[in-house]
Amino acid sequence: MWDYTEKVREHFLNPRNVGEIADADAVGEVGSLACGDALKLYIKLDDQKDRIVDAKFQTFGCASAIASSSALTEIIKGKTLDEALATTNQEIADFLGGLPEEKMHCSVMGQEALEVAIAKYRGGPVPVHHDHGHEEMEGEVVCKCFGLTDQFLKKVIAANKLTTAEQVTHFTKAGGACGGCIPKIKELVNEVLGAQPTEERKRPEKLTNLRKMQLIQETLEKEIRPLLWADGGDLELVDISGSDVQIAFRKACAGCASSGNTAKFVELKLRELVAEDIVVQEVEG
Repeated sequence: MWDYTEKVREHFLNPRNVGEIADADAVGEVGSLACGDALKLYIKLDDQKDRIVDAKFQTFGCASAIASSSALTEIIKGKTLDEALATTNQEIADFLGGLPEEKMHCSVMGQEALEVAIAKYRGGPVPVHHDHGHEEMEGEVVCKCFGLTDQFLKKVIAANKLTTAEQVTHFTKAGGACGGCIPKIKELVNEVLGAQPTEERKRPEKLTNLRKMQLIQETLEKEIRPLLWADGGDLELVDISGSDVQIAFRKACAGCASSGNTAKFVELKLRELVAEDIVVQEVEG
């Protein structure tokens, strides 16, 4: 279970400013139902068209997504457009007394929706980082599973001082599905920080069968299942036989069209943190 603050719980159970504004001056929409999180932000300006007098939202997502959207609307009401544009995802998280690192992507989504809404209102170039049918995107797509670009990822890395690919996944979901873009994410971290990222854990060189089983279980519990929970999914460890690992997907992951990619991600993660010869097989259980 996530360690949510009381303020996160409050804004999840009693979210502020839910709904839509029929005559909104600006609307920003980010995410997609296919990715598990989507947010639509409505903004109403004063007569001078400079200060935000009302803000509402509609969101599809977890408790952190709802709480972050609620916090965002509370933060920006009463601010000028320039003041609102300066709002960071960390400010949204701080407003809520903090978010679990694995849920920081929810605050990033709120910041992005705000940027899109204001850019549309001002008639300038709209920052688009997710590939949801747009003809043009800002930068090169790095994470094809979630349609995230290098420019978007570098911005998040720099703003939040991220130092590992795992942190980038927590903040943006990039690399959280098939895992194929993780090497590129590491390159982006290097580029932004100007140094090689510090690997938090090294894979043991030699493992007994018992230790291998223990590490597989620990990795599934601490590194993989939390990422699936973020999208309403889960998995169950069915069996371990040497280097063969059998898993069954549960909740939103069960029967998902992307489960094959997710199984591959699980395999890559276990190979990275446990042993290079691990083979993951999805079974029905």
